[in-house]
Amino acid sequence: MLNNIGLPGLLLIAVVVLVLFGRGKISSLMGEVGKGITSFKKGISEGQDEIAKSEEAKDVTPEAEKDKV
Repeated sequence: MLNNIGLPGLLLIAVVVLVLFGRGKISSLMGEVGKGITSFKKGISEGQDEIAKSEEAKDVTPEAEKDKV
């Protein structure tokens, strides 16, 4: 169903959305989307930092236990 939209259909949808919601509402909505994307990227970065720190942890296993594995 959505495979046949094409460029004219997308333009028509954009115009209808613009008329229904207005420029101000769409602008604020896109600002919120941008903040969400930024927050998501920051969370991913912090998660990767935590993983890197946990990999750097010391191995405190006694030598006798290491030989068993």
